[in-house]
Formats: sequence, structure tokens, C-alpha cells
Amino acid sequence: MLKKVELKHFMVQNPVKVRADANLFDAIHLILVNRISGLCVVDERNKLVGVLSETDCLRGVLSATYNDSGIGTVSDFMTSRNLHTASPGDQIVDIATDMLEHKIRRRPVIDSDGVLLGQITIRQILRAVKEF
Repeated sequence: MLKKVELKHFMVQNPVKVRADANLFDAIHLILVNRISGLCVVDERNKLVGVLSETDCLRGVLSATYNDSGIGTVSDFMTSRNLHTASPGDQIVDIATDMLEHKIRRRPVIDSDGVLLGQITIRQILRAVKEF
């Protein structure tokens, strides 16, 4: 049954990611080209340091417009505190419930050292439901 299904069976293995020092326009390009709603932000060791959503990107574009300034970098607009993450062995139902409770569409999957292993999204959870 779905209650005993681990995330590792449905997570995206190689999520689209970006570095914190990347130009925000480069991150926007990745989001648009890959048709996704956000990116995992990692450091040089592939450790998760934040997440960047479409909303974060829009905030950056509007900020640059209103302030008549440059667009800035991913680190200027990403979420880096109180990140909601998951482990590969977490139960998909538990994560789905928590995602609904916190109104989060995606969850980075990391190991015990904080290294990004994948990502689970609402779409993957729906795919799991379809299979069961």
C-alpha cells in the first residue's frame, strides 16, 4: 500500500540545480527551459544551501525594476532558512501530508550530510498514487 512506499522510489534523481552565486536571470532560464517551478540551490560539494521558486524569481525581477538596479544573484532571493527537506527512506504519505500542511510543492531529498540526492514534488507523489 502507499503508506509504506519510500521516497527514493519516486523522487527525481537528478533535480535541476543552481549555485547561489549564479545570476538570477540564469536561474530563470533554467526554470523556463526545464518547465519546472523551482530549483535546488547547492554549493560546490552539492550540499543543499537553499531553494529558489518562481515566486522568488519574480520578486527579484520586480525588485530590480522598482529599485532601478541590477537583477542580482540567486542568493539574494532564495529561501535558505527553515528548509523543509526529506530523506530517501521517508514514507511518501508522511511527506505528502507535510507538504500539504506547509503548502510546499517540492521537497529536496538529502543525505545525513546535507548532500542533495534528489527531489520529490507533488507531481511525483501523484505518479506514485496512480501506480497504486
